[in-house]
Amino acid sequence: MSTSIMDIAAPRQGDRPVQQDSAPTQQARAFAPASVGNIGVGFDLLGHAIEGPRDVATVRRIDAPEVRITAITGDVPGVDRLPLDAPRNTAGQALIALRERLGLAHGFELSLQKGIALGSGLGGSAASCVAALVAANALLDAPLSRDALYPFALDGESVSSGSRHGDNVAPMLLGGVVMATHDRMIALAVPAWLHAVVVHPDQMLETRRAREVLAEPYPLPLVVQQSAHLALFLTGLQRGDASLLREGLVDLLVEPRRAPLIPGFDRARQAALDHGALGASISGAGPSTFAWFESKAEAEAAAAPMRQAFVDAGFDARVHVSPVAGPRADVIR
Repeated sequence: MSTSIMDIAAPRQGDRPVQQDSAPTQQARAFAPASVGNIGVGFDLLGHAIEGPRDVATVRRIDAPEVRITAITGDVPGVDRLPLDAPRNTAGQALIALRERLGLAHGFELSLQKGIALGSGLGGSAASCVAALVAANALLDAPLSRDALYPFALDGESVSSGSRHGDNVAPMLLGGVVMATHDRMIALAVPAWLHAVVVHPDQMLETRRAREVLAEPYPLPLVVQQSAHLALFLTGLQRGDASLLREGLVDLLVEPRRAPLIPGFDRARQAALDHGALGASISGAGPSTFAWFESKAEAEAAAAPMRQAFVDAGFDARVHVSPVAGPRADVIR
C-alpha cells in the first residue's frame, strides 16, 4: 500500500483578469489534480479535488492559428491510445474552444504528461483539459478568471464523456468541493477535518459504459429519497455537521446500478463503513471507490482494509488519503 500526498497548490488568485504590461510569456506548465465526481449523492453535480495523482500540461504559444498536440506521455496504461488529433482530445478541444471564442490570432502547441489512469473514475480526461487551459490562460495577454475558463473545460470534457457535465472539471478549477451546473461553479464550505480515502483498483471502466446502465427510468419515490439525502448532505457541509453528512452520503440511484460493474466494490465500501466512514461510494463512473472520514487518522486506518478488499477480489490497487478540500489546478512555477 502507498499513500500519495502531493504538494498543495498555491493560494487562489483573484477572479479578475490580470493585465500584463510586458510581452506575453511564450510557454507555461500547469497541473490539474484528480477528483471524485458525483460524491455519491450529487450525480453530474458535485465533485471534489484530491491530493495525489495529477496530469501536467505544457503549452507553448505559437504564431500559427491552430492547436496541435506534440506528445502524450506518462506511466499509466493505455496512454499510447490517446489521440494526438486535437479535436478528438479533451485538452486539444478545450484549447480550440478557447481560441475560437476569444478570436485569438495565435495558436497553442501542447504536450501532456498523464498521471491519472484512464478509465479510473478519477477525472483523467477532465484533468488533461483543465491543466491545458490553466497553462494556456497564463499565456494570454489578459488571463481569464476561473469562471470564464469553465465553459471551455466543459467543451473539452464532452469529447470524452459525450455530455457537458462539470462535476470533475469544476473542482479541478476551484479546488475543494464544488457544485457544478451547466453554466456556473459554486465552491462549497468544507470542514478542515474532513478527509477522504480513494482507492483505485487495477480495473478500467469507460464512462460511456458506466452511463449506459443508468438509462432505465427511476421511480419517483426513490428520486424523492435521493433528493432528501442530497439536502442533508449539503446542509451537513454548510454546518460542518458529521451526523448530517453520514445521513446524507447514501446514493440510492447510481451506485446500485454501477456496483455490479466493479468487482470488489461492495467489500471495499463495507470495509470503509466498518472503520467509521461517514459514507462511501463510487468515484465518478468508477471503478475507483471513495470514503469520507471525520479525521485524517481515521482515513489512514481505513485505507489498508479498503485496498485489501480489491486485492481479495483479484485486483491490485493504489490508495490515496487526502483532505476533502483538495488543491485546485495551477501553474507550475
